[in-house]
Amino acid sequence: MPRLLQRTLLFAAFLCAAVAARAQLTIDIVGGAGTTIPISIVPFDADAGGPAAVSSIVAADLARSGLFKLVDGSMVSPRPVSASQVRTGDWRARGADAVAVGSVRAMPDGRVDVRFDLVDAVKQQTIASQSYLIASNQRRATAHKIADVIYEKLTGDKGVFSTRIAYVTKQGPRYQLVVADADGADPQVVVSSNEPILSPRWSPEGNRLAYVSLEQKKPIVYVQNLSTGGRLAVANFRGSNSSPAWSPDGRNLAVTLTREGGSQLFIIDANGGNVRRVMSSPGIDTEAWYMPDGQSLLFTSDRGGSPQIYKINIASGSIERLTFDGNYNVSPRALPDGKGMVYVRRDGGRFTIAIMDFATRQTQTLTQGPDDESPSVAPNGRMILYANESGGGGTLAAVSSDGRVKQRLSAALNVREPAWGPLPP
Repeated sequence: MPRLLQRTLLFAAFLCAAVAARAQLTIDIVGGAGTTIPISIVPFDADAGGPAAVSSIVAADLARSGLFKLVDGSMVSPRPVSASQVRTGDWRARGADAVAVGSVRAMPDGRVDVRFDLVDAVKQQTIASQSYLIASNQRRATAHKIADVIYEKLTGDKGVFSTRIAYVTKQGPRYQLVVADADGADPQVVVSSNEPILSPRWSPEGNRLAYVSLEQKKPIVYVQNLSTGGRLAVANFRGSNSSPAWSPDGRNLAVTLTREGGSQLFIIDANGGNVRRVMSSPGIDTEAWYMPDGQSLLFTSDRGGSPQIYKINIASGSIERLTFDGNYNVSPRALPDGKGMVYVRRDGGRFTIAIMDFATRQTQTLTQGPDDESPSVAPNGRMILYANESGGGGTLAAVSSDGRVKQRLSAALNVREPAWGPLPP
């Protein structure tokens, strides 16, 4: 099964940030939700102009989610700066159900004071009020925090604009593992190699990346510390070492090893010690993924004759088959609430991203293919990032868990293997 094996195949050397700039992603909405929330993000007082403005970044975040309709408030005079200055009747007349206002003030010590209020124009009440005293280079990060607050207040779900994503780029023979903000900004190259880089996986606290390197002419699992730049080979056994997946507490990794013959699942400590085999199987077992409770693993196996998805209870060893529809279902990713999973299925020769509800076993196909792979779920469970391999190149895309919101992520380079990072602490 070549598609299973190709996912088990990476090198680490820091490069300058200038190289990473070429990997910057731009994100376009190609399909939105049926119902959107009309909101006006009024340009903040004393904010910088253009797309670098805090209020502009907030507006771009919300627009990109596909759940909000932006109502222009730039021409309002006088421009409100705080909730007390918002005349809700005027904004309702403009079609806005919510209004965000604020200010960005430079302080004498070089820091910046950012304040914002969110007003529910329908209920005529302030529903959020925050202030941030930040360094001057933290404006973008603060804008993402504000967008997260607005998103949560108006949708009831956690916002993920402050998260990071990782992905692999390829230009000629060169592979690079890149980390960027969730909106594709500020890309930084973490590792680089002339050999393939695959399977980046974020640790639960967001400070480490596990990945697989072929720099030694065989697959080896590494863990990279993003703060120090140090890395550790945690799985370098005889044969192939691949498909790392973090336990929810960050102490362990599930990996696929061939050290004892065949492709089998093992659990190792995050530092590479204490190797223990999960089970024995005559077939290929791979692509393990921890359930959020840490008690079970999802995995892909051909033990039934074709690649299908199973779940094993780590303590008892009991195994349950989860997929039966079709003869090719792989790459399971548990949803953050543990109530379902996202995976890759083959429909009539097209590889698509699907989602399953464990309680009902109902499955919905979210994408059209023809060659979608490597799904990664946002930490709030609302969006799925994935790769599309077509025309000899790789691109990234995202789709909401209900299939309504669709995004296309484009970059100057061939991009693949996306991984969505956790919520910041």
